Amino acid sequence: MKENKLPAKRWAVLFVVCLICFVANFLQYQVSAWGPDVMKMLHSDAAGLSSMMLMPMLTAVFLSIPSGTLADRYGVKKIVTIGTIVSVVGAFVRCFTLGSMPMQLITMFLIGFGIACLNANLAKILGTWFADQTGFAMGVFYAVSCVAIVVAQAGATLMGSLFISYMVGAVAMAVSFVLWILLAKDAPEGVEMPEPESVMTYLGTAMKSKNVWFIALAYGLTLASTTGYATILPSALQISKGVNPQLAGSLAAVITVGSFFACIVGPAFCTKMGKNKAFLLITTVIGGVIMIANWYVPMGIGMWAMLVLNGFFTALSGPIIQAMTPAIKEIGTKYAGSAGGVIGTVGLLLSYFLPLIVGKVAGDNWGLNLTIESVLFLLSFIPLVLLPETGAKGKYVQDQLAEQKA
Repeated sequence: MKENKLPAKRWAVLFVVCLICFVANFLQYQVSAWGPDVMKMLHSDAAGLSSMMLMPMLTAVFLSIPSGTLADRYGVKKIVTIGTIVSVVGAFVRCFTLGSMPMQLITMFLIGFGIACLNANLAKILGTWFADQTGFAMGVFYAVSCVAIVVAQAGATLMGSLFISYMVGAVAMAVSFVLWILLAKDAPEGVEMPEPESVMTYLGTAMKSKNVWFIALAYGLTLASTTGYATILPSALQISKGVNPQLAGSLAAVITVGSFFACIVGPAFCTKMGKNKAFLLITTVIGGVIMIANWYVPMGIGMWAMLVLNGFFTALSGPIIQAMTPAIKEIGTKYAGSAGGVIGTVGLLLSYFLPLIVGKVAGDNWGLNLTIESVLFLLSFIPLVLLPETGAKGKYVQDQLAEQKA
């Protein structure tokens, strides 16, 4: 598909994909916003709160590979439909089991089904519908996730009660499911899907690609560090710096305000330049340094400004890294679901376990916890160095185009 022939319906597909993303993030980050209340209600500690908050990521660890390979074989719409049904059930059951820690963990795990299936196949969906505009579409997707986090952290506690907050999220998930059924399609009209292969062929092709593993590691380190940071920041501000819950939620939300602009600016800049690797390396170093410095800035205007910069520089890499997958020579859109499954599994294993390990190591030392999370973000520099330049004007992509024309 050439850019000027991209179907108009791609915007409807992007809308419903972003809606599922928004609701899933809202459901997850409600737990962070209500952190002290949830810990008191369930007689839990910070580690227990983190475990509950990160449970949807554990879901993705188990579902990413099967949902990616099955979507390559049977189509994305069927797989995401099944996953979203489970999420709707989990969201409603969560509302009526508030006093049970085991049930809260189980329902958070179920809530993660829909977004796990979607994320594993995100590069495949957007690559199929947006072609060379995939980076832009990925940026919009990431920007929407930022908005959802802001809404959850700043607005969830304003809904009157935990039950009402959770019920609003459950209804929203049900609405997103209906719209997915109505609007989503596997491919534009007139586009022939590749001849189906065996599930093991799809998976084997993805797992043999070293670049898929580099993307997974970079994705996992950035997601683990930024998610862990955002998860504990409201509680850290309340307990360590004496900030009231509403202000702590607003301060944490400011990070995602910066992230929102980064998700738009980063992909747009790289698309215009036609290259992305140097941009990723430089901004990763800047983002890691700002993360470390942020906690040690005194409360006041300086803290607000640093939080915006924190969110901006740590979010620049996410959509660009994700958009790399279809550009990998041996993957393309045909194997992008399976590749996304591998990336999701490896990345989310890191995202689930690393914050828990950091929490155990740092204990109640909030500054140490946030500093370790920042160092993990800096470590994503290493796999990024090992990846090829996947920008449209880079030699890697130009060589592929030359081979296709030959």
